[in-house]
Amino acid sequence: MKSTTVRRVTLSLALTGVLAGAAACSSTDSSGGSEASGKDDKAVHKGTTHISPITALRSAEKSTDGADSARVESTTTMGTMMSMTADGALGWADGLTGNLTITYTGGTMADTMRQTGSTTMQARYLPDAYYAKMGDAFAEQAGGKHWIRYAYDDLAELGGSSGAYLQDQMQNTTPNQSVKLLLASGDVKKVGEETVRGERTTHYSGTVDVADLATDNSSLTESQLADLKKQLTQAGVTTETVDIWVNGDDLLVKKVEKGELTTGSMSSTAYYSDYGVKVSTQKPPASDTADFKELLKAQGATS
Repeated sequence: MKSTTVRRVTLSLALTGVLAGAAACSSTDSSGGSEASGKDDKAVHKGTTHISPITALRSAEKSTDGADSARVESTTTMGTMMSMTADGALGWADGLTGNLTITYTGGTMADTMRQTGSTTMQARYLPDAYYAKMGDAFAEQAGGKHWIRYAYDDLAELGGSSGAYLQDQMQNTTPNQSVKLLLASGDVKKVGEETVRGERTTHYSGTVDVADLATDNSSLTESQLADLKKQLTQAGVTTETVDIWVNGDDLLVKKVEKGELTTGSMSSTAYYSDYGVKVSTQKPPASDTADFKELLKAQGATS
């Protein structure tokens, strides 16, 4: 396989794989209030609560983080580059682990994936690396190996600032990241009580201005906040709207994020369920796995 093709396929898949987990990524409407399944989120009239949005979100952040795992259904769209769905389970008790089925449904990434033999791939997350299963067409050009291993440290080394961003996102993707982002925005409001897929939830919303992120309402340290700003800036994000829906157990059940990236408009919606589900992830067989860094090295490619 020519080095340009290797770089295009492997680096693109690294990026979109990150988005699948990081955004835990579903198509949304302009208000972020309808579900991908077509079911409307209906308003539920409940008694007035005196808990402030900040206090409620801090509780949701803690409960969601402590749940350790969940099932995920998501969709992400990024301009003309790609649209994709992801379905599976992720765990975060001891580093990110999990299994997702990722399907590219449109954009240039879907075209690229067709060249590898399939628009659907299996993704496995382990604490030290991310694995993507490619199609037979790719295996024919990679010594019969179907899996690509992306070591997080290699992504940071080879990709510069962008690689460092990918590394961080792939290792720190949990549902409560959206809650942390909303808390750090300093702009949080309670929208109302709504039903999401049969669950009674409270809907919170806010606008994240990267330049104005603050530690006042979040549990982030100044160092963590600086890292968050750096990540968003590297992705080309200046402002982003975040909507989340929290159930009676203070667990995040839905999130919608929309923003403008350097590559175009981005929107993603994710649904979380079955918190505490057992997540078991194994490394693919070494005999069927090609290393991302070695692929580039073999082709004489640079970052």
